[in-house]
Amino acid sequence: MSVEVVGIGEALVSRNPESVLVTYALGSCVAVAIYDPQVRVGGLLHFMLPESKGYHGEPAAVPYKFADTGIPLLFHQAYRLGAEKNRIVVRVAGGAQVLDENGVFNIGKRNLVAMRKILWRAGVMIQSEAVGGAVSRTVSLEVGTGKYWLKEPGGSLPEGAGGEGRARGGAGWLSGF
Repeated sequence: MSVEVVGIGEALVSRNPESVLVTYALGSCVAVAIYDPQVRVGGLLHFMLPESKGYHGEPAAVPYKFADTGIPLLFHQAYRLGAEKNRIVVRVAGGAQVLDENGVFNIGKRNLVAMRKILWRAGVMIQSEAVGGAVSRTVSLEVGTGKYWLKEPGGSLPEGAGGEGRARGGAGWLSGF
């Protein structure tokens, strides 16, 4: 297996069956993992802010930093490798409230709202999620199998594992790319 790290404001899409995509220390940031089981294409995005509008730098230089530019780009890269929207499994994690105990900025919540709006408008369903709370999370995606792992303080859970604040079943049709 070849571990490929997705940093903050980055994304990777692969069809290499030996690749394991991993992103660490999701606090208020959100990871969006996508996988097409038929063609075995997987992708992982680690975005940190809800929208590029108002960014003082050049948003086009850092499109994965934002939900509004990073999520569509992640899907389009997967399509170029043969993935199809109707087959893609989507799992998300992050959006916690960390380093902002009083909720002044609510970056985690704002990231989750932006992500849900983007996916809802695209007609994309989230299969599982581990969001909110006040914990840091790490996720990984095995491209060859589609296995998705979530690690929170206190252990590691396979995809879809139950528990409050853990990987919960999909939220129904959220809402194309």
